[in-house]
Amino acid sequence: MTTSGGLLAALLLLLVPVAASSQEFPAKPIRLIVPFPPGGPNDIIARVIGQKMSELVKQPIMIDNRAGQGGVLGTDAVAKAAPDGYTVAIASAGALAISPSMEKVAYDTLKDLAPVTLVATVPEMLVVATDVPARNMSELVALAKAQPGKLNFASSGPGSLPHLACELFKLTAKIDIVHVPYRGAAPAVNDLLGQQVQMTFLDLPVILPQIKAGALRPIALGGRADGARRADHGGGRHARPDHRELVRHGRARRNAAGDRREAEQARHRCDG
Repeated sequence: MTTSGGLLAALLLLLVPVAASSQEFPAKPIRLIVPFPPGGPNDIIARVIGQKMSELVKQPIMIDNRAGQGGVLGTDAVAKAAPDGYTVAIASAGALAISPSMEKVAYDTLKDLAPVTLVATVPEMLVVATDVPARNMSELVALAKAQPGKLNFASSGPGSLPHLACELFKLTAKIDIVHVPYRGAAPAVNDLLGQQVQMTFLDLPVILPQIKAGALRPIALGGRADGARRADHGGGRHARPDHRELVRHGRARRNAAGDRREAEQARHRCDG
């Protein structure tokens, strides 16, 4: 759910009804598909959105987790649903744009799906497992160069933004690290906590509790194209992403700023 600048972008998609219904809409529960497992960023956003939607439309919102292929399988379920307005999804940029450009998928994003609104954008953070002997970006790059092909990174699926973020990190830093794709952010975090993988880029709200608890070590906060330059300054210590790049709604912007401050403070404690 991020943008190409390293931010996560969630889109609420709604299939356009073929014909207007004779009865008032909605007249029955609405299915809200989440193309990832429970506990990930899309799932968290969907449950918040679903609760408010239910209050507004006076109908139950049924959360349906359809994980697999970096969000492609769940997005395909939306594309194949009846175009009556009763199936919507919280889909990610990976399933909507990245995966279709890298491989053949069963749907045409522009023809089979209709965007309704941008729900949220959130920053991503590079974190490592606590057994990784690196406390900032310079140390992590040096460690990877000393052990080519030995370190691995988790992602929420092939073609996802976390996948592309780490591939860009590999190219920029000229290091050899191995991609380990998962069916979503939640299982990737579980294996990172279990030290089965060494690092990942993931949405900050998902991993912030583990960072604050000391279970994951923050390295750098993703931002715009100058993120690599900021990361050279003590593991992203001087990173100051433009708040407007992170979120567009005033209240959400303040929440994101608070999350970022907490993450920065956690990283300072680690560096200390």
